[in-house]
Amino acid sequence: MNVLSLAIHGRRFSHSHRNTLLATAAALSLALSGEAGAQNTGSVAQLPSISVTANMTETPLQEVGSAVTIITGEELQQRQTQLVSDVLREVPGLAVSRSGTVGGSTQVRIRGSEGNQTLVLIDGIEVNDTAGGISEFDFANLLAVDIERIEILRGPQSALYGSDAAGGVINIVTRRGSGKPVYGASFEAGSFNTYQTAASVRGGGERYHFSLTGTDYRTSGVSHARKDRGFNENDGYSNQTIFSKFGFSPLETLDLDFVGRYTDYNAELDDYPDTEVVDANNTGKGGQFYGRGQGKLTVLDGRWEHIVGTAYTRNHRDSWGSFTNSVEGSKLKYDYRTNVLFDTPSFADARHTVTFLTEQEHEEYRNSVTPGVIRKIDSTGFVGMYKIDFFKQLFLTGAVREDKNDLFKDARTYRGTAAYHFLDTDTKIRGSYGTGVKNPTMTELYGFTATFTGNPNLKPEKTKGWDVGIDQGFWNSKAMVGLTYFDQRIDDLISNSGASAFNANGETRISGIELEGAVEPFPNLMLRAAYTYLDGRLPDTGEEPVRRPAHTGSLNVHYRFMESKANVNLGILYNGRQVDHNFETGFGANASRVTLDGYTLVNLGAGYKVTEAVEIYGRVENLLDREYQDVYTYETPGRAVYAGVRATF
Repeated sequence: MNVLSLAIHGRRFSHSHRNTLLATAAALSLALSGEAGAQNTGSVAQLPSISVTANMTETPLQEVGSAVTIITGEELQQRQTQLVSDVLREVPGLAVSRSGTVGGSTQVRIRGSEGNQTLVLIDGIEVNDTAGGISEFDFANLLAVDIERIEILRGPQSALYGSDAAGGVINIVTRRGSGKPVYGASFEAGSFNTYQTAASVRGGGERYHFSLTGTDYRTSGVSHARKDRGFNENDGYSNQTIFSKFGFSPLETLDLDFVGRYTDYNAELDDYPDTEVVDANNTGKGGQFYGRGQGKLTVLDGRWEHIVGTAYTRNHRDSWGSFTNSVEGSKLKYDYRTNVLFDTPSFADARHTVTFLTEQEHEEYRNSVTPGVIRKIDSTGFVGMYKIDFFKQLFLTGAVREDKNDLFKDARTYRGTAAYHFLDTDTKIRGSYGTGVKNPTMTELYGFTATFTGNPNLKPEKTKGWDVGIDQGFWNSKAMVGLTYFDQRIDDLISNSGASAFNANGETRISGIELEGAVEPFPNLMLRAAYTYLDGRLPDTGEEPVRRPAHTGSLNVHYRFMESKANVNLGILYNGRQVDHNFETGFGANASRVTLDGYTLVNLGAGYKVTEAVEIYGRVENLLDREYQDVYTYETPGRAVYAGVRATF
């Protein structure tokens, strides 16, 4: 994970909170800055240096004014990550909540925004769930297999990415083949009768590349509903995913690329926990297909790029048990983007990038409650963005987007960023401001059961947010630390009463700090840490939003030894006290609130390369066997042990 941002905000901090946070930041800075001038091994300096998400084009991190975190595929392998959602818990500003064990609905919120205000991209495809009409990506079914990098862009990004990016963007890029063909295979087994098998092949040459991966994951799991409420039957889960990425270049200036991904999953579920209904035989199964084709033409010696593409997604989900329903959604998208790059050496040694984008979306949704009825939404977006840097020190961007909607009022959103890098130093100051919009979902507009009535008069949610921060290197770049203050607001927040949806009156206010640092005290030892303080208040009541803990933090220690043949990884996650709905007393805004205790999880893993091609590994998750809840009344796994082997040929 690259070193990022520490944010600090004192508007709602008590005097003691503010002093404590400032003292913590100062102590960390002093600790990291200690023996300045030590020999630089380059490990921290070699953290990811390019963002492809912040400005839609490859941008060096020192030129990015937004708060962005990058997690590499190597880090995922070091942590032995099974699910992408597990590693996202370590990212500052993110709150992850899973309803029960593996396979349970998993939400990710950025800086206190709603889960459906987080846009998720996989290989350039918008994958927010169209089934169920919720427009939110469920991380329950995303395995961390053959991922090249994950970028998390925090703050409103609708000016670049549209409606679903009102709170931020998570961009996942899978591995691309290159060189002679490489074959990979892995097998893992462990607690709860869990097995995962994966196989892949990839390669490429000067004019082509290909990659194909398949994985099968199965577990007997634990009960979704808590055992202390009378639920004792384990709830299993299975996931089969296959994805491919390939492309070729018929001309030196023309690249054609294609990607496809399909997931089939089956999850055993409990009714919403109620002691009168014990271990109902509920099952949820579904499928997800994502595909995209793209052509890129580069002319004028690389100074003018034309990118045209089309993407198609389809989700379906079937549920049986006390609540039977089948839902299906699809989205077809066409887009065209052009980038013009030019320099003006005689004017402030400036470099310019001008980007224009247009995209058209058609979305459909249907369910078994209203058979034969197809709900449709069409929209067209236009984006203009300008990036300029002066003397390779000052970097500015500005963007505006106009969205034409057939069901809602047209929307205009903005974003501006600035970064200043002090030459011959490891110091960068940065800031950004953005606005966002989140259109009502099809569920909110049209309903999804006989007891939930849609509200066709809903207004889109509106967000606005800004941040300011500093990134500082120490020890000749052997250590880095970042500090960011953010403030975010949401107007016309859509809530539900259990019977329908409505726009809440007033403004949701969210602010906080984010801290992230990395240090290599000596060769082969890397420490990474992150901390977030978040203060959120709902309109009218002033209560804190549910499932957004005020304090979260993480520490990861990775050590390589025996000439890098062996490694050990220690991960510590802290999730502070948070509130949640008590759905036993009602639904949505009518439910009472409960407080969930904070918890700390410790994970320990190790690996050893038997040969250059074969590695054996093992890990213990929840080493201290802590009992905890992410979502009220839902069970979470206890201590678990896993072991596996991976090989490449």
